[in-house]
Amino acid sequence: MIAFDLAQLEKDLQALEAQMSRPGFWEDRQQAKRVAQAVETKRSALSGYKKLADRLDDLEVLAELGEQESDENALREVEEQGARLAQAIDRLELQTVLDGEYDRNDCYLSVNAGAGGTDAQDWAEMLLRMYLRWFEARGYRAQLVEASPGEVAGIKSATVEVKGLYAYGYLQGEQGVHRLVRISPFDANRRRHTSFAAVAVIPQVQETDVEIRDEELKIDTYRASGAGGQHVNKTDSAVRITHRPTGIVVASQQERSQHQNKEIALRILKARLHALQRQAQQEELSQVRGELKRIEWGSQIRSYVFQPYQLVKDHRTGVEVGNIESVMAGNLDPFIEGYLRRAGHG
Repeated sequence: MIAFDLAQLEKDLQALEAQMSRPGFWEDRQQAKRVAQAVETKRSALSGYKKLADRLDDLEVLAELGEQESDENALREVEEQGARLAQAIDRLELQTVLDGEYDRNDCYLSVNAGAGGTDAQDWAEMLLRMYLRWFEARGYRAQLVEASPGEVAGIKSATVEVKGLYAYGYLQGEQGVHRLVRISPFDANRRRHTSFAAVAVIPQVQETDVEIRDEELKIDTYRASGAGGQHVNKTDSAVRITHRPTGIVVASQQERSQHQNKEIALRILKARLHALQRQAQQEELSQVRGELKRIEWGSQIRSYVFQPYQLVKDHRTGVEVGNIESVMAGNLDPFIEGYLRRAGHG
């Protein structure tokens, strides 16, 4: 549990505001941006704290009245509101430490089927549905940018644009390999199979210093298609861009216009290249390609076991949930928050 230190929060905010008022503060744009974002985060936390404190005061009054009058309905409401308030407090605590440069940003989340053939492609689609349900429960807006259907079932890959405060901050820990163990519905002998899918998460960035030359790009157009009965365009409006120096491939098929899809794909490409530059810290992009592959296809971060028992376990934090149906329905908060607390975000 994170300790919410109000006095320290106010002290840190004052120090940052004093830093912003110094002459020449805005000359270093990158540093100024980081400080300004930290100020915004801490101001938001203070505002959130005051709102929660008011809710707690109201709840205490309601509880006192309920006890005095032995009002079971009032006491039941206190219990329900108290549970929701506790969740809101936990969320606020995490937000006070989600102060990374891009933690507040929107993001792109991609799912790619790995080893396991049809089972892996089915597993990738299951993961995509799981995340879409979490986005909906969290109140984030999610739009499918592209999806490549599998030959028999599921998807080979998909990318979703996720919009909402702290989208990247919360989802950054989902990047990695997700492992599925189950009796395969595609195996006539009902054998147990292990399948893999990789999840990648990159923040959206408003301004980047990434320069892309036309000769570095291979641009293909194709007819958009969707998995799961989604709309299928009848023109070659979808766009796939390959960045030759790194081998990165991005695509967009969400718009009917080829021009719009090209803009979206370029935006995703710039975000991925920007993320690579941050990760590599001055290394050549040609050297980063192998590192990216290692991250995306490295050791699994989480296992989802359907048979012979039911368990979802995060191998980084040790967080376990036995109700696998709940997890697949989008109940990811125990894993997301467990990672953030352990990874130094709390």
